Amino acid sequence: MKQDMIVILDLGSTENTVVAREIRSMGVYSEIHPHDIGVEGLKKLENVKGLILNGGENRVVDGVAVDVDPALYECGIPVIAIDHPTAKCTARYDEIPDKEALKAFVFGQCHAEANWNMKNFIEDQVELVRRQVGDRKVLLALSGGVDSSVVAALLLKAIGNQLVCVHVNHGLMRKNESESVVEVFKNQLHANLIYVDAVERFLGKLENVSDPEQKRKIIGGEFIRVFEEEARKLDGIDFLGQGTIYPDIIESGTKTAKMVKSHHNVGGLPEDLKFELVEPLKQLFKDEVRACGVELGLPHSMVYRQPFPGPGLGVRCLGAITRDRLEAVRESDAILRDEFEKAGLDQKVWQYFTVVPNFKSVGVKHNARSFEYMVIIRAINTIDAMSASVEQVPWDVLLKITDRILDEVENVNRVCYDLSPKPPATIEFE
Repeated sequence: MKQDMIVILDLGSTENTVVAREIRSMGVYSEIHPHDIGVEGLKKLENVKGLILNGGENRVVDGVAVDVDPALYECGIPVIAIDHPTAKCTARYDEIPDKEALKAFVFGQCHAEANWNMKNFIEDQVELVRRQVGDRKVLLALSGGVDSSVVAALLLKAIGNQLVCVHVNHGLMRKNESESVVEVFKNQLHANLIYVDAVERFLGKLENVSDPEQKRKIIGGEFIRVFEEEARKLDGIDFLGQGTIYPDIIESGTKTAKMVKSHHNVGGLPEDLKFELVEPLKQLFKDEVRACGVELGLPHSMVYRQPFPGPGLGVRCLGAITRDRLEAVRESDAILRDEFEKAGLDQKVWQYFTVVPNFKSVGVKHNARSFEYMVIIRAINTIDAMSASVEQVPWDVLLKITDRILDEVENVNRVCYDLSPKPPATIEFE
């Protein structure tokens, strides 16, 4: 990597990403690593100019207070500590220092250069991918979402026709989404795209499975199985490309940061995985992924489309997936997206979707008692997906969406609006 780096060691802070993003906003690259990385682990990282020990409320693990290898203080790079009382460095802060103090550390003490930008990042990743892959082929899971689209563009730049894209219709896609993926990537961008219809296969595996983590792992694991099968039909497939991004890794937990949720591209991979992973976006936050897509020349509509989770509607059909509720999610989501576009909210709101829980409520339809599902609408704004605020959707828009859902979606008699920010809630319900 050509960029200078400031390393943040996680000693129990809940605000590691705040520090990392603050430093990146200065044009200097930063990464979060576990507290026990040690001197040898630090030496394996390139262009490290400074070290931040970031403590906090999770500083005790299994009854033992975590600390760093004392040799880190003698490794020849500047060190500061935040909320870590036992630190041996001279600069210690009780809370995250202001931007000017961080700048003084990064540029004054560490002498880091502000050379973190998307152009340099792409050049680095193209070089790394070519070095990793050589003349072999990469199989990419192409959902058509932002992350996989940007990965596809970056890998096409790096290895061209050595990239084989596979789109798996697992039955958990949004309305007409698979058709759109084929149209854009195969017909317009002329990517080497293989379409796999695996609807019955996935829904069969998920039958009667209600635990969110188990659902995610089944979906992630089955995805890999499908790709393995496709790879056997091809020659020279040794690598699996994935759209893993930095929040995926952070939310999947560390020694001193509790897991928020597993991600299909971080946890849940089969033990007998036969591919080596290629994950060129794993250092980026969501807004940086979009900036990377723009730098790569992808269309604005593709880069700024709202995110869609890897498990798809499987984590929006809460509990054990049933086909009636899955269709209710799909149809209500289509109505929500249609009305947001008409109201101009599709360009304002970062992510918006519907959820159907696995319980019913009493209502009145056609002058008779009904006992049917509810649809929950969620619309949030965020920069990096680590925190989120609720969009104040105009009342008339909400009422129109509600009327359409109650009129057009079967097995639904109630619509609710989720007002929960992240934290304490997550963006998705599962």
